[in-house]
Amino acid sequence: MNFFRLVLLFLVGLGALFVDFWTKAFIYYGHLSLPYPIFHNWLGIDFQLSLTYNRGAAWGLFSSFQTPLLILRLVVIVALILYLVFAKKSRGYAFPLVLIIAGAIGNVVDYFLYGFVIDFLSFNFWGYPFPIFNLADTFITVGVAWLLLAAIFTKKNDVKCL
Repeated sequence: MNFFRLVLLFLVGLGALFVDFWTKAFIYYGHLSLPYPIFHNWLGIDFQLSLTYNRGAAWGLFSSFQTPLLILRLVVIVALILYLVFAKKSRGYAFPLVLIIAGAIGNVVDYFLYGFVIDFLSFNFWGYPFPIFNLADTFITVGVAWLLLAAIFTKKNDVKCL
């Protein structure tokens, strides 16, 4: 991977981390009276900002296993970084990998700073509440979806995302 491309990807990752950290700090340190409604009943969807502490993985799963989860997250982050930097096949998947890495780092840093992950984006779809999440979770989800779509719709020797 050439130097310019690596720097660009690094800056994208730093930008994602900055936005994630800033939004979590804004919510955590009480700059709004929560819950704070963003919109109500727009096509049957409600959206509000609401502070939740997540001590587990997605949707609070495995919250009794914080240390093993932390170790697993750190191993995955290191493995993804190594794959991104050293694997020739990673070129086409670089941007979604950076999104996943940035999201994972954002949630791990939360664990070290607060002892839990700060979640605050709350949706209710047609009367059914969706689990509360944060921007780091969004980066991870978008990155994984992008990788899946790239794997499905890309020819074997034609991987070009960024």
